[in-house]
Amino acid sequence: MAITLYGLGLSRSFRCSWALAEAEIEYDFVSLNLSSTDSDGAKSPEYLKLNPQGKVPTLKHDDFILTESAAILNYISAISDKPLIPTEIKLRARYDELAFFILSELEQPLWTTGKHKFALPEEHRVEQVLETAKWEFEKAQNAFSKLVSIDEFVLGDSFTFADILVAQTVNWADRFGLDVAADYLEYRDRMYTRDAVIAATAKFS
Repeated sequence: MAITLYGLGLSRSFRCSWALAEAEIEYDFVSLNLSSTDSDGAKSPEYLKLNPQGKVPTLKHDDFILTESAAILNYISAISDKPLIPTEIKLRARYDELAFFILSELEQPLWTTGKHKFALPEEHRVEQVLETAKWEFEKAQNAFSKLVSIDEFVLGDSFTFADILVAQTVNWADRFGLDVAADYLEYRDRMYTRDAVIAATAKFS
């Protein structure tokens, strides 16, 4: 099977590269310039045919295309022989609960911060929003701490793609200089020593 992942460094595409490495699936990585209309740009006519929003990541598997990172993780699990997402009904429901919370609550203020720091055109950036986003992240982090208790892994007694979503989001918050709980940073550090993280990072160098 021919798989290509389009992305950029430590963006959401990193979680997909990490997932592919955990699944031991070979793939080609195409690095994009998010603001460029050139052939290597996310705003190029060629890429916009794959992802009309001009964002990353995009996964292309033969003629099948996905453009949302969490959906890509689920798809990678489905085509893998490894147990990377729970199959037991209640544990799978917990996985979905965590994934949806991360995407809608924990990650949302981080993306707001990124948009108003660098992603949006300057005339549309509102500096005052950054304090609100910081408050939203602290609120979401506090709620998350009551939703899950992290031991070695975030869900059950083995690694799942929920660990990718949590660890990458924690790393994102830390890179933005937000106040992240020490135990989450320690957990992130443990996850980032995994061989798959090292392999995924090598794709960007």
